[in-house]
Amino acid sequence: MSHPRHWSLGSKLALIGIPFLLLALLSIALTLWVSWKLDGGAAAVNEAGRMRMQAYRMALAVGTGETGALPKYVEEFEGSLATLRHGDLERPLFVPWDDAVRQRFAAVERNWVQFHRNWTSTPSSDVSALRDDTAAFASGIDAFVASIERHMSRWTSLLHLLQLAMMVSAVVGAVLLLYMGYLFVLEPVGHLKEATERLQRGDFGARVQRVTTDEFGSLAECFNDMAGNLQSMYRDLEARVAEKTSELEEKRERLEALYDVTALAAKAVTLKELANGFAERIGRVSRADGVALRWSDEANQRFLLLASEGLPESMADDEACVRSGQCYCGTLETAQEVRVVSIAAMRTTARRHCADAGYATLVSIPVRLHERLMGEVNLFYHAQVTMSPAERSLLEALTAHLAGAMENLRLNALAREAAVAQERTFIARELHDSIAQSLAFLKIQVQLMRDALGSGDGERVQRVLEEIDTGVRESYGDVRELLLHFRTRVHGEDIGPALETTLRKFEHQSGLKATMQMQGHGMPLAPDLQVQVLHIVQEALSNVRKHAQAARVWLTVSQLPQWRFEVRDDGIGFMPDAGASDETHVGLRIMAERAEKIGGTLDVVSTPGRGTSIVLTLPQRIGLAAAASPPVAETVSR
Repeated sequence: MSHPRHWSLGSKLALIGIPFLLLALLSIALTLWVSWKLDGGAAAVNEAGRMRMQAYRMALAVGTGETGALPKYVEEFEGSLATLRHGDLERPLFVPWDDAVRQRFAAVERNWVQFHRNWTSTPSSDVSALRDDTAAFASGIDAFVASIERHMSRWTSLLHLLQLAMMVSAVVGAVLLLYMGYLFVLEPVGHLKEATERLQRGDFGARVQRVTTDEFGSLAECFNDMAGNLQSMYRDLEARVAEKTSELEEKRERLEALYDVTALAAKAVTLKELANGFAERIGRVSRADGVALRWSDEANQRFLLLASEGLPESMADDEACVRSGQCYCGTLETAQEVRVVSIAAMRTTARRHCADAGYATLVSIPVRLHERLMGEVNLFYHAQVTMSPAERSLLEALTAHLAGAMENLRLNALAREAAVAQERTFIARELHDSIAQSLAFLKIQVQLMRDALGSGDGERVQRVLEEIDTGVRESYGDVRELLLHFRTRVHGEDIGPALETTLRKFEHQSGLKATMQMQGHGMPLAPDLQVQVLHIVQEALSNVRKHAQAARVWLTVSQLPQWRFEVRDDGIGFMPDAGASDETHVGLRIMAERAEKIGGTLDVVSTPGRGTSIVLTLPQRIGLAAAASPPVAETVSR
């Protein structure tokens, strides 16, 4: 039953607190006003003290004869007088005027006119009276400051009186509020506390009598209603808690199983490891007595047993490969959802290995990826079981993770094969563009040798032998250089160590001095991009060794705003636009093709007699893209 409420708790407290609040606000306002007055007076005292310093400074300038700065000092002094006369509300600065302060300020102005006329406007050469005049002038300023301070002392006394009044009102208000708080708050809270303690001791008949008509009365009614509900809910509370606990445990197990399978999919590197790990985990999650993981061919006609857990060895051997339709395992008609099959109800024409092994129930979960059936997972139980919707959903989620993981393994294998095929193509191109041409040249020279031997021309024989010797040496050098390229391997994310190794090998091979400089810190390159960059740099160094006749080589690597590699020499140079098809241009063509393959650009700058510069520039965001996606495959050492 509700009662009419006359005065709320907030109204009672407001009625008591508002007068004290208004008194406090008035005291605070007066205190702030007096403080503001004191701040302005203190600033005026500081400004007057500054005038005294300025007077002594002008006297010092006159006494020492350094009158060049006097106009500036006079201007500053008159500015201080104007500030004191008119005040400055922004600082704040204002003089607390009264009769005594006005008289002292007028005396300062008169003294300034006299002092200015005697010493600053037209300084006299006789400074014997300067000291006395300055002291008299400064004493006038001191008298002005003293009058301001006397006025401010009265304001300070008023401020102290206001603060004392605030303290008294605060004490009185606190005592009154404490008493009213006890009367309106603490006493009703005590009744509520007493009833609550009775309820905690198990007395569900505890009730609170309404003692007021404010919010605590409403709170008492709510407490009584709550106690009644608790009394009615107590009997079935344990059953509800057990039900919620079971739901939470089921969700925890579901999340744990999903996390476990996700971790397995992330770390498994082989199909066998993934299949065996998944069979073990799904058997533990589903509490199955046996697990079979079967994978289907492209036409879904045969199901291969990839992994098993808990199955008899004879059953695993007999069902290593099951044709579709021979058994309830691998049945396509109902492969869209989880199936629960009673083994005792199987048709007699089906295989009976599971019945012979003592199993009573078969649960079949299809493994699908993008609406394509990839296989199935079979769970075997010795007892009759049923699957709840939550259990079915969990098993389908686990098999979806399995399908994605196995598809990733397949794609990774295809990527590795593509990388190997691509590297073989690069090797074939290198052989064709270098060694194959040299061998064709040697074949022609051998034919010329036969002709020279047949004609008995000794001089021609000697010349052809020299050509053959030169061709063999160049072919040998090309083979060594190709071996050096094919052994190139990158480690980690930094291309710097690999470039250093390449330069050291170049120095050992050519005897030339090579220097490398790294500039900036950019995003790292993916390993496959690093290998292509190294091949381009090595080809550029090979051209320097063969054709440049250089004494030094410089390699400059800039990482910001984009990756840029420059190989520069001080050799004889050449004409890049000459259009010749010699070996130098073949090497340039190979480098340009590699640069285009990775999305970069290759620039060649060369002047006869002044060296050559080869610049490889990568796209600006290639480092970020490489960091965001791992390399498809690692280049294998040959």
